[in-house]
Amino acid sequence: MKKITIVLLLIITCITITYAEYVNGYYRKDGTYVNGYHRTDKNNTVRDNYSHKGNYNPYTHEYGTNKDIHNRTSEYYNGLYK
Repeated sequence: MKKITIVLLLIITCITITYAEYVNGYYRKDGTYVNGYHRTDKNNTVRDNYSHKGNYNPYTHEYGTNKDIHNRTSEYYNGLYK
């Protein structure tokens, strides 16, 4: 049973690692420093972003709250397009 658990944890870790990328810290034009962070790979939807409502960020251990109501790929899209 321990072996199965370890294998499953390794698989989940590998999937998470390939699904995310690390963004190095940088300075904004106004001199403010932004710390480095993990984000999901770019694609054509917001539904899998860590900040999207219902998703979990394994790096910060927080759940997303953003509904992205102005994005057509969001299930919360309200019909008004920016």
